[in-house]
Amino acid sequence: MGGQHHKVHNSTTSTYSSLARSFLSSFGSAALRKKPIDLAPSSSASSNGLERRLGVFELILIGLGASIGAGIFVVTGTVARDAGPGVTISFILAGAACILNALCYAELSTRFPAIVGGAYLYTYSAFNELTAFFVFFQFNVDYHIGAASIARSIAGYCASLLQLFPFFQRNCPSWIGHGKELFGGVVSLNLLAPVLLAVLTAVLCYGVKESSALNSFMTAFKVTVVLFVILIGAFEVDVSNWTPFAPNGFKAIVTGATVVFFACVGFDAVANSAEESRKPQRDLPIGILGSALVCITLYICVCLVITGMVPYQILGTDAPLAEAFTAKGLKFVSVLISIGAVAGLTTTLLVGLYVQSRLYLGLGRDGLLPSLFAKVHPSRHTPVNSQVWIGIVSAVLAGIFNVTHLSHILSVGTLTGYSVVSACVITLRWKEKGDIHASKMRISSWCEGVTCLVVVALSGFAAGACYRFGGPLILSLIFVLTAVASAAALYFRQVYAKTPGFSCPGVPFVPIISIFFNIFLFAQLHEEAWYRFVILSLISVGIYAFYGQYNATSAITDHYHPISTDDA
Repeated sequence: MGGQHHKVHNSTTSTYSSLARSFLSSFGSAALRKKPIDLAPSSSASSNGLERRLGVFELILIGLGASIGAGIFVVTGTVARDAGPGVTISFILAGAACILNALCYAELSTRFPAIVGGAYLYTYSAFNELTAFFVFFQFNVDYHIGAASIARSIAGYCASLLQLFPFFQRNCPSWIGHGKELFGGVVSLNLLAPVLLAVLTAVLCYGVKESSALNSFMTAFKVTVVLFVILIGAFEVDVSNWTPFAPNGFKAIVTGATVVFFACVGFDAVANSAEESRKPQRDLPIGILGSALVCITLYICVCLVITGMVPYQILGTDAPLAEAFTAKGLKFVSVLISIGAVAGLTTTLLVGLYVQSRLYLGLGRDGLLPSLFAKVHPSRHTPVNSQVWIGIVSAVLAGIFNVTHLSHILSVGTLTGYSVVSACVITLRWKEKGDIHASKMRISSWCEGVTCLVVVALSGFAAGACYRFGGPLILSLIFVLTAVASAAALYFRQVYAKTPGFSCPGVPFVPIISIFFNIFLFAQLHEEAWYRFVILSLISVGIYAFYGQYNATSAITDHYHPISTDDA
């Protein structure tokens, strides 16, 4: 009897072991799948439901709509309190890093001109299915929390505006716009934020032409406000306020650059408009680089004005630019700045919701999300299901929780996505050396290159951690030299193909510098952001393992051989 029980137990154990091996084998095979992409421009967008309605001007305004928020009126002054007039250099450094990332996005946008997906799509082709889903998941959380946080900020602005009228000042409860905290602050009710999200979701569902027109109007308005502020402020500049230029040294300037970098990003929204661009091969790089350059130029001009108008020591933290004009007796400009801030937040929210729906659409088409998200309205030509879902999730977060407290864990998805996109530029440029034909050698060469990229990223994080926690300079130098050695290996041991359309200059060095700086910034984020990265990574792997790998519709290609121009 005991022997029979022992046999049954062994049989059960063997079955479980066999199932586990089968699951892991299936998971490993699925995770390494790649998506073959037709690199030529496609006119099939109409058959997929989306219309090509966006010209180069609309694309630039989409980039500016995402990039220039209320931060241009706030971040410039708050960073100037520590960096002094040297905040201008902070923005120049951050701007240079943004341009490096924009160059990588610009190249890839011309290689995938007719398909939604952005960073997710590029990763799917350059690396594999699991990494692509991981990038989407990190981006997605940033977008959801960011949308809810911005909606609450706009609601707060609107509530403050209403309270300028005596009737609303007496009869406007806190739960309308500012939020009413319950249960010790765990819940914070806000009525206006979900209403705002519902309105913008309705506009986005109605059509890309209408939502683009709204974004264009409001973005043009806020840029006009910024230009007006720069022009009026230029006549109030006292050059003596620019001395000393760097009162707290160069380290404060570098620290400022790590903060203001996030105020300049948003150009990646243009890449997600690929399927709705009229002439993607020509217009996408112009939209990406044009919006990035305009954004950085405006930020630098605002920095020069604000630090020249008043001594940096007296700048406030809540509304420094408005306070600077009030100190000069120009209160009407302060009112204009507040209106511009609302317009800036609204366009940032609008574009964020738009981009997120296109990401959901891409994953729905690929089977990594339910097919419900792949449906496009037959007459409105918008992904209504995806858009409504995003609006509901963001509205629930904004209406019930004070998600502004989670702002310190944002930007993880942005930095992760930007780093992977830069790596995609390198891997998609690789091609076989003439004297190598064996598949085994091909795999070895590809793995060697990816290992070098991982070393660059780890070196960037280690150098950033040393900088943040005051580690010895020699240790930081060792990490930098390690990254340089990896860059040299990538340059000398890989062969890079030419690309059609726009080509990122200085490959592999420009993408490598971009990766290093992005991960360096990652190390400057709050420790809770690091925990978020790890936890979401595990969750994304779990979702993919139990849903994505079984439902993905992509064809299986050679796991390790990247798509090169020659292959195309």
